[in-house]
Amino acid sequence: MSITLPTNFPTGDRRTVAVVFATARPTTVPTVLLGAARILQANGLWQGDYVPDSCDREMCVPHFLRPMSIVAAIRCSATGDPHASSQLADMAVGFVALSLDGGPYYGDVFSLESHVDAWGDEPGRSADAAVALLEMLATAPECAA
Repeated sequence: MSITLPTNFPTGDRRTVAVVFATARPTTVPTVLLGAARILQANGLWQGDYVPDSCDREMCVPHFLRPMSIVAAIRCSATGDPHASSQLADMAVGFVALSLDGGPYYGDVFSLESHVDAWGDEPGRSADAAVALLEMLATAPECAA
């Protein structure tokens, strides 16, 4: 008795099929925040724009391997690209923004991102402080309020 498999030809010959497994992306805000903490821990915190030299004038390193801001790390964790946005990334940025200093004055996405970036851009802010914040928010959200 033979079982027909998708890799079998009717003549009985077999062929190799390339299978590409997609990297599992986070599906909840806490897993996005933990992923962003791992990214910041590995790459470092960048104070300023999302990533250094975002127009690739001086660096040829891929953007996801460069030091990045907290917002860029959250976006990279959710989408794989520090410049791409998604609903999950926006929710995570909003969660972080509302947990910092009472939140921003306005609730639009740009105000939320600006509030998180302002916290990360304070002089003397280290990657360790950003990682500790993201881990705390991901594992104990009741302490963030």
